[in-house]
Amino acid sequence: MEDKNYTNDQLAQIPASEFEPLEKNTTVEREAITAPSLSFLQDSWRRLKKNKAAVISTIFLLIVLLISVVTIFASPHDPTEQNASYINLPPKIPGIDINGLNGVSEVGGQMVDRYEAADVPDDVHFYLGTDALGRDLLSRLFMGVRISLLIAFIAATLDIIFGVTYGVISGLLGGRVDNVMQRIIEVLSGIPNLVVMILMLVVFNPGIFSIIAAMAITNWIPMARIVRAQTLKLKDQEFVLAATTLGESKSKIAFKHVLPNISSVIVIQMMFSIPEAIFFEAFLSFIGIGLTPPTASLGTLLNEGYKTFMFLPYQVVIPAVVLSVIMIGFNLLADGLRDAFDPQMKE
Repeated sequence: MEDKNYTNDQLAQIPASEFEPLEKNTTVEREAITAPSLSFLQDSWRRLKKNKAAVISTIFLLIVLLISVVTIFASPHDPTEQNASYINLPPKIPGIDINGLNGVSEVGGQMVDRYEAADVPDDVHFYLGTDALGRDLLSRLFMGVRISLLIAFIAATLDIIFGVTYGVISGLLGGRVDNVMQRIIEVLSGIPNLVVMILMLVVFNPGIFSIIAAMAITNWIPMARIVRAQTLKLKDQEFVLAATTLGESKSKIAFKHVLPNISSVIVIQMMFSIPEAIFFEAFLSFIGIGLTPPTASLGTLLNEGYKTFMFLPYQVVIPAVVLSVIMIGFNLLADGLRDAFDPQMKE
């Protein structure tokens, strides 16, 4: 009908020809769902992409992981090869003529081309310099990041295996079993990690295995407590009670109902445990009870670099910056995953 102003008496006298019927598909179009149907993972990924810090951290960590894998097969130099003629050379990047990055450093109050003085061939470059034994710092940095990430991912895997299993069993069984299992956790959590590490060094030789063994004893406890709390929360939900009433076993309830619903919490906690493991390994190696030479990690690089910090600061600054950036990246990614999986947790 045309847009006209009619009085009530005129409306009563309007002929039927003035009215136009609605189209038949109007109701269908009005009730149609305009937004696409998204699964839980698709919806979480959509929210994660809105977090720029988490996206940048993800890209950065993937690049670091890719470089760590590639440098196993293609490294600028042998990270363990020593050369007494190339001791403590400064960084030299081809095409850059800036003091500190061109192989020139101060010796006896004068700026000297250290590469020329050491008779380094023109086609040989140490982009981050060399250490006190003439080893390429860039190659050792690649090796150190690789070892630190390896230890961190193994520790995260152990957290999932031990922590998730322990927490689900404790939460589902409940009663006396839960009480006893929680008392065991309280005893283990009261033991400092450093004491456990020293004990591992007494039993085993210093190295990757002893560090992982020390982490395996106590680092899974936060995961177990979180998983137990989530299991207790889901235990009284209707779908779990219905499964129990229908006679499903505890193991089926755990794998079919509990674990799928707490998978996001497990992933988030795992992402927070990775930087903790990296820092723990770096701390142990820095104080001299972690990895042993010639194996390189971020902690051993810091341990070797701080001894010459006043004269050759780049040897400690570079691994310290890499360690800090990697830890910040994992924490930002964990925060993004937490907000993506459970928006209600975002403050």
